[in-house]
Amino acid sequence: MDKAARNCGPNGCGQGESRRPEVLPPNKASEIKHVLGVMSGKGGVGKSSVSALLAVALRRRGYEVGIMDADITGPSIPKIFGLVDRPEQFERFVLPVRSLSGIKVMSVNLLLTREDEPVIWRGPILAGAVRQFWTDVAWGQLDYLIVDMPPGTGDVPLTVMQQLPLEGMVIVSSPQDLAMMVVKKAINMARLAEVPILGLVENMSYLVCPHCHRDVYPFGKSHVVEAASDNGLRVLAVLPVDEKLVELSDAGRIEEYEGVALEKLTPVVEAVEKMSGGSPS
Repeated sequence: MDKAARNCGPNGCGQGESRRPEVLPPNKASEIKHVLGVMSGKGGVGKSSVSALLAVALRRRGYEVGIMDADITGPSIPKIFGLVDRPEQFERFVLPVRSLSGIKVMSVNLLLTREDEPVIWRGPILAGAVRQFWTDVAWGQLDYLIVDMPPGTGDVPLTVMQQLPLEGMVIVSSPQDLAMMVVKKAINMARLAEVPILGLVENMSYLVCPHCHRDVYPFGKSHVVEAASDNGLRVLAVLPVDEKLVELSDAGRIEEYEGVALEKLTPVVEAVEKMSGGSPS
């Protein structure tokens, strides 16, 4: 691919435009060491669950962690953490809501009067809301800010990749060929924007039969290794369908989870630590 085709600007990818033309600095009420994106390209693959589990795992290692729920029209992070309080004001800034373990969360669902109220906004307004989550939220001191990105390759992912100082991206998929086809679009978008991809996470890959204790593949055998190889990426984790994780997420108690999915996410946590060379503040 030639250089001109790789240049991405606010109106898409074209000749003569800078790939990351306007990375915004943190505001005076935020000291954020590292920003990480979690993206899928396709909805329904459990990207928000992976974002939440990654935040929980990093928090348990002693890091100060925040989650920016950039999926404005389909926000689920507050539900997963059981958050219902509205954000408070601090000077001209908005304060994120803290989870029980101290993870800081900002989501449009925390600003709505009802959690099922639809957000019917056009693309530029959605992108503007994400910018405000960066410029107008007092994140305080964070080792990691995880950006839970929406599906697709539209205005919001483009804004995040161009205007937030992303150091890396984790790509989430599920075993179906259809999901992987769409996820490849996200991979290519991240590369066009020159955001490093840490690797792939395949979610909902299998489940363990409660009777025979064998692995069952409800979506067919995984092709993630081949897909990763074809795209020059690492497979960081292959996660199961876990009834307990679903139950705790639905109840807003994901921070209580101790199951196998969290254990299998360890290589992702280690990749994030290696990316940043970090240690807890």
